[in-house]
Amino acid sequence: MRTTTRGLRRGGAALAAGTLLGLSLTGTAVAKGGEPGDDGGSAATGGTGNYSVTVNGTTYDPAPGKDAKVSGARVQGVVTVRGVHTTFTIDPATLGVYDYTLTGAPSAERMVTSPTVVFASKVPTLSPAQRATPVLDLQVRDDALVATFRTAGGKLKVQAKDAPQGGIFQMEPEYGTPVTLTHRLGPTLFYFVNPFTGKVNFGNGIDAVSSAQSPTGAHEMLLGKDSPQVATKTSQTGTATTWTVTSGGRMGGVLGEDAVELSQGATNCTKDCQAQNQVRGSLPVPPDPTNPTPIGG
Repeated sequence: MRTTTRGLRRGGAALAAGTLLGLSLTGTAVAKGGEPGDDGGSAATGGTGNYSVTVNGTTYDPAPGKDAKVSGARVQGVVTVRGVHTTFTIDPATLGVYDYTLTGAPSAERMVTSPTVVFASKVPTLSPAQRATPVLDLQVRDDALVATFRTAGGKLKVQAKDAPQGGIFQMEPEYGTPVTLTHRLGPTLFYFVNPFTGKVNFGNGIDAVSSAQSPTGAHEMLLGKDSPQVATKTSQTGTATTWTVTSGGRMGGVLGEDAVELSQGATNCTKDCQAQNQVRGSLPVPPDPTNPTPIGG
């Protein structure tokens, strides 16, 4: 086992990502402005990302340190999220997230060097009544967003942070009863049992490339983990999982060393508990797996 300077460095990145979970966005909604280079990241979190979100043909991309907000919007078509490091769409017809992608943008923490679909979809199983007539409340600030879809039957919240790794995505259904979430990986990824931890990770099996090996093509190994809180896994294959999530629980997505460090996982809480349950890079990190084998492969 090893606790590396890489792990300590990433602990800071995880801390920045952790500010998203339980996020409070404040400020004034404004159009994009400022000098060239202002898109470089969040002064509040020290990040290098920047989200722009398109809703009903209007793109919300506030100036650094400012908010853009949408309240009670009836959405026509998908919501498109574009960042420096991550992109995805949300379809209000299903309340599902689709094509969650790492862009491979230059970063010391990147895990791919070209656009790579990590999740083809993350979709809740809801009745027509539960997902009928959704309205959107949206907050965008620098490299973070919170999108809440409210329906007559309940609500589903998506939180995301535009970063190359860390705890950077989660979905929270609140419908009074448990909700099934189905995760399907992108075409080049698979689930596997990590031989060093015994836990289920996902990745593409491609070894890391150091800057000494390739100054322009360096990247860490793509490693991730589904991160449940008050949720139970009900099925697992090499390319998909299903989870039953208690109302107020959540399914997160963790990338990088945070996905493999030797933690005990989140506790059972259903309100404003994510941040205090994060380990943030303080635990030992095992070596990268070699030639991981897909579950069922």
